[in-house]
Amino acid sequence: MSVLTPARPAPPARTLPRSSWQTTSVQVILFALLAASIWSIASLKINLATFVDSIDNAADFIGRIFPLDFPPIGELAAMTGQTLGIVLCATVLSVVLSVPVALAAAANTTPGQTLRLPARVIITVTRAIPELVLAILFLRLFGLGAIGGILALGIHSIGMIGKLYADAVEDTDPGPRDALRAAGASWWQQIVGGVVPQAMPAFVATALHRFDINLRASVILGYVGVSGIGLELSAALRTMNYQRGMALALFLVALCIVVELISGALRKMILGDRTPVRRTLWSRLRDRLWSAQNGWVDGGNTARPAPTALRTADGNYRISPPWNGERIRRTVYVVLFVVALIVSTWASDIDLSRMAEGFGSMASTLSLFFPPSTGGIGAELWKQLLVTLQIALAATFIGLIVAVPVGLLAARNVAPTPGIAKGFRMFIVLVRGIPDLIFAIIVIVVTGLGATAGAIALSVGAIGLLSKLIADSVEETDVRVQHAVAAGGATRMQVLLAATVRQSGPAIIAHIFYQIDTNIRAATLLGVVGAGGLGFYLMNAARVMQYDVVTMVVVMIFAVVMVVEGMAMWVRKVVS
Repeated sequence: MSVLTPARPAPPARTLPRSSWQTTSVQVILFALLAASIWSIASLKINLATFVDSIDNAADFIGRIFPLDFPPIGELAAMTGQTLGIVLCATVLSVVLSVPVALAAAANTTPGQTLRLPARVIITVTRAIPELVLAILFLRLFGLGAIGGILALGIHSIGMIGKLYADAVEDTDPGPRDALRAAGASWWQQIVGGVVPQAMPAFVATALHRFDINLRASVILGYVGVSGIGLELSAALRTMNYQRGMALALFLVALCIVVELISGALRKMILGDRTPVRRTLWSRLRDRLWSAQNGWVDGGNTARPAPTALRTADGNYRISPPWNGERIRRTVYVVLFVVALIVSTWASDIDLSRMAEGFGSMASTLSLFFPPSTGGIGAELWKQLLVTLQIALAATFIGLIVAVPVGLLAARNVAPTPGIAKGFRMFIVLVRGIPDLIFAIIVIVVTGLGATAGAIALSVGAIGLLSKLIADSVEETDVRVQHAVAAGGATRMQVLLAATVRQSGPAIIAHIFYQIDTNIRAATLLGVVGAGGLGFYLMNAARVMQYDVVTMVVVMIFAVVMVVEGMAMWVRKVVS
């Protein structure tokens, strides 16, 4: 007789009804965001007339970038290797630092608040401080080069990786850890043997996703002196050498898309295809009968060997997995990763003596950043904070308008045919592969300096991210609800609105708040290239070494981000 795994328990029913004031409050918040977004678009003058007036500039710009001037292949390869080396070292550093932070922040590995609260604070603070500001600090400490970029990207990434790792740890099955505890294992042995193996696929997938993000973020760090493609790109555009600048930008876009496709394939290989399979009652009964006859364990969707498959030929249990194709493949991946990390560390040319000197002067350097000060331009900073919010809201709204139909058509359970879904998925990958900074540079040249260019550039990036998130949320809906509505005679559009969109609605609302949060940070960074907002004053303060003003800008952005995040958490709690 086979052993069937128990079905996942249904989520507990809501014990208290959602109060009317909560529902009304959420509706008021969403309506206020809509009104503020429309006001922002009008205030920034994002309209058809703006694009019509810029047609001549666009034609002139196109004429000035051709023929593209690519660097010699050897120089281009060296820049690419240096950029990828910085990104890989930064991602590995963030993973190493995030694992203990995540274990301390997870409720099932650290029950008390003594360690959990500081860990959550670390995750929040590192996520709120822009990598550009961290790069300014580390370049002040260690000078120009790769080390400032590695530390800036690595520490900033803890905010995202630490949070997702903590969530993965909390989602692990307590059974293996309880078994190890009953056998007398120490806390560390329980974590290594019962928690980490379960969370490892999510750990690796998150690291690959963060690598993609760090590659795009490395571009803007070139504007403050971090070596790599970003530094050469900023130098070319600063001297208005658009032929070389756009050639580097085009190469960088292609590099980001290739890396995105490779990491996406690796994530799918690690996590498997999570697309829900529509199985009939007969197919489930047939699988269970086949499993019982062949001695397999039925896990609901797939069949896997019973524990007896781990015995050796003489009947003893194995203490290590056999050297089959899967284990050999994993070993090859690990070896390739180690080699790539060694090469990246060597290519980054990390000077340990200079690092020691920098850490020795950290106290005096940090004193330049504190206490925060407005530098006599407080009124202008508050005005630009409002402009930054306008850029973020306008970009999110424009991106959402386009992302809804694109995301729906990219969902495999909504698209009319699989080919349409794959086509829109490819479109999303192409859009997401282009860094926001590249869009901003092109739009600035065409429309001129200012917040309008920043909002247009960020709206394109929002299309890519929101489309992907919406498509994923729609694919995760329960198809049985859709079948039930369709069985009642509903049309395809009625099924979409009444079943699919209604189920994914809370997730989509959460994605909108996340995009606003992301755009607030991004709007600050795009100000570096003249796209309006606080970033312009942040960069100017760094150039004239008014580091106390840099800190004030960070504090202002941090406060706004915390308000948005708190509002998002409350709305998600009400609508879920």
